[in-house]
Amino acid sequence: MLFQLYSEHAVMQIIGWVLVFCGLIAMNEIGRRTKQGGMVVFVIIPTILTVYFILAHLGMFGGANNPTVAYMDGWFHYFKLYAADIGCVGFMMIKYKWGIGKEKWFKWFPWFIVAANIMIANVSDMESALAAYSITGDFSGAWWASSEGVFIYGGWWNIVNALAGMINIFCMTGCINLLTSNDKNKSDMLWPDMTIWFIVAYDLWNFEYTYLNLPTHTWYCGVALLLAPTFANALWNKGAWIQNRANTLAIWCMWAQVVPGFQLSSKFAAALPSVYGGATANGITAMDLYEKAIALYNAGAGKTAEAGEIISQMGITADPRAQGVVAMLAIAANVICIAIIIKRSIEMGKNPYSNDVFAGTKDYEEAMARAE
Repeated sequence: MLFQLYSEHAVMQIIGWVLVFCGLIAMNEIGRRTKQGGMVVFVIIPTILTVYFILAHLGMFGGANNPTVAYMDGWFHYFKLYAADIGCVGFMMIKYKWGIGKEKWFKWFPWFIVAANIMIANVSDMESALAAYSITGDFSGAWWASSEGVFIYGGWWNIVNALAGMINIFCMTGCINLLTSNDKNKSDMLWPDMTIWFIVAYDLWNFEYTYLNLPTHTWYCGVALLLAPTFANALWNKGAWIQNRANTLAIWCMWAQVVPGFQLSSKFAAALPSVYGGATANGITAMDLYEKAIALYNAGAGKTAEAGEIISQMGITADPRAQGVVAMLAIAANVICIAIIIKRSIEMGKNPYSNDVFAGTKDYEEAMARAE
């Protein structure tokens, strides 16, 4: 089992998941369908939140007791929010042909922003593997506490997933053949060559990344957040997966940054992964883990054996089996995807990055049918 969904809170956790999943889809539809909706969701709201974050750090809105300052003050959280939002605005510039958005060279922007985000995640995976190595002298597994206030069980699975992420970058083909949808509002930026092959490889890799490095958040950011754009792409928004992915990521980051208690301490608090063996049975919550982890990190002992000692005292036994299995699935999916890309590009005699290699496939043709 990937998650510990067997406590008295399981029903509320499932309801919370459904609310997040449906909320992300609804907000994405508002942000993608019109220029006005996109400006509100991805320009006006982030601007207001930026002012809010600055004022909170200056002591207003509760100061140090403000939820954002207290629980989401790490650089990583802000980086993900603004990186995702910059991607959303860039995609709007391309689909509406605003400013440099109509220039051919700018069509490399989506590949660059996605590749940069994948590389940040790969670095995070390697940090976790090296933290475990510094404690045990090998990659068999060890607990450490991150700056986000999370106990992470690092090991060889992080290295495998980082390799999967590296491969995934090169699975993005047809990078400059970006189009605008032909509906009345020109709602979507289409990337026709980003088909189900890439989407599945990416989703497995990214789920494993969150499962390994943001385990107390992954019930939402690793499952609901990944499935929302994939669901939309499969049923009504073919070819616009990357736009939907950026939109839902930015929306989730804004929500999580302002209301962190939703996944940490509310009645909808995230279900814990199986790596925290026995945690749910012992009544341990995501907030309990956060408080212990952030205290250890702030004491400067996050990457020491003390992390494992604290976990043991909490009655938790590391169970990394699911981490290892998903890591192997992630790298297998990405190896298969890149192998298919190489095979098709050789057969077609084309560069897979400046040309479409999935032309003729069902996904590709359905996306092209929506193109302006």
